Amino acid sequence: MALIVQKFGGTSVGGVERIRAVAERVTASHRAGHQVVVVVSAMSGETDRLLQLARALADAPAERELDTLLSTGEQVTIALLSMALEGIGQPAVSFTGGQVAIMTDSAHNRARIEHIDDHKIRAALDAGKIVVVAGFQGVDPHGNITTLGRGGSDTTAVALAAALHADECDIFTDVDGIYTTDPRVESRARRLDRITFEEMLEMASLGAKVLQTRSVEFAMKYHVPVRVLSSFQDGPGTLVTNEENSVEAPRVSGIAFSRNEAKITVVGVPDHPGIAYAILGPISAANINVDVILQNISEAGKTDFTFTVDRNDFAKTQGILQSVAQQLGAEDVRGDTHIVKVSVVGVGMRSHAGIAATMFETLARENINIQMISTSEIKISVVIEEKYLELAVRALHAAFALDGGAAA
Repeated sequence: MALIVQKFGGTSVGGVERIRAVAERVTASHRAGHQVVVVVSAMSGETDRLLQLARALADAPAERELDTLLSTGEQVTIALLSMALEGIGQPAVSFTGGQVAIMTDSAHNRARIEHIDDHKIRAALDAGKIVVVAGFQGVDPHGNITTLGRGGSDTTAVALAAALHADECDIFTDVDGIYTTDPRVESRARRLDRITFEEMLEMASLGAKVLQTRSVEFAMKYHVPVRVLSSFQDGPGTLVTNEENSVEAPRVSGIAFSRNEAKITVVGVPDHPGIAYAILGPISAANINVDVILQNISEAGKTDFTFTVDRNDFAKTQGILQSVAQQLGAEDVRGDTHIVKVSVVGVGMRSHAGIAATMFETLARENINIQMISTSEIKISVVIEEKYLELAVRALHAAFALDGGAAA
């Protein structure tokens, strides 16, 4: 007998018939002899609907009340799914995050899980029931409802799998696995049989939306095997697990990209120790994440300092830098929202030379100019003009033979 955690996203439970289908799938696993814990999201579109209601009443809703409101979406789904399970003769019980005692910190709208009390879940499993848990939510030390941020149901599922020492955590979604790149951009993209936690973490942070970044971090920390599967068709999906043999791994496993990028340059800033902190300190204090950073060679005691941020933070970042630039005596602050980031990812980079050369040669052949470069042990990212995104992805996908052809 295995203990399996299964998570179903909003599209998977988007209506009565889909909830019935989930109930049948979950029951099949239970009848195969497994103990099953199910984590569900709110029905597709429900969280956005609740947000619209809140913002119709307040320009900046109180974060505590917003969590109380948004958590109701998952509460509806757990009740409906439990009813559907009971309706086909399968004993089930639903729990909210607070009822399970998924304990979080008090950072409303972006809380982090600190501890899970598994006693209620284990008791229900031992009684032969399927346990249905609300994703995306928990409770803080003061008894307040908290939410984990967008995609938080993935994190709930992986955290429960870790706490319960589950054999596997299955993430059911509207795609049948993790692909070498987005099939909507490159039709020859292939589904991967497996991918390492490190590769998935890089791809999730670089724009791949299949799994939430924090859920991958959790899975890697607690060694929870995660399988991404389709809710709507049978198949093996993609297993996300520990790295086994990087020497035998392909040079590149996938091409990730992010459209939601913006670039800011502080022009003519005095080049002396502490200047990077003087620029980025106020940005960090405003809770804005900075990604790729580039500082030019100093000329006549001045330099240009360039970095990228999420496009949604662009206006806020520019506003902060206008006053910072004046204090530093910089010449100007310039911005560009027509950029994207494209990355090649693969643990095989550790043992294969020439990845960067192939990437840069491929982009040069397509006459695509590289504006910025960022690297880690298993990824290389470049910032390019937005209009070249699809061309760059297709060219790199072919160059590294991710479509099954010969490498360029």
